[in-house]
Amino acid sequence: MKTNSINHNGCSVCEQGKENYTTFRFAHRPKQTFYQYDYRHTDGELFSTVAPTLEECHTRRDEWLTKKTNNN
Repeated sequence: MKTNSINHNGCSVCEQGKENYTTFRFAHRPKQTFYQYDYRHTDGELFSTVAPTLEECHTRRDEWLTKKTNNN
């Protein structure tokens, strides 16, 4: 069985300006699906999060981008 992976040897394979995500289930919560989400900014910095929905991942990414923009 082939599984979706967003990393290789523990390192994210996300390209600059792109997002990658995959779903998984925790052993202690087998009925609930979570998203592992990576976004690599165009400057190369990686944002990574785990959330129960892809929408929540995007919300967190957008908040991160806003903070990043305001700090520069």
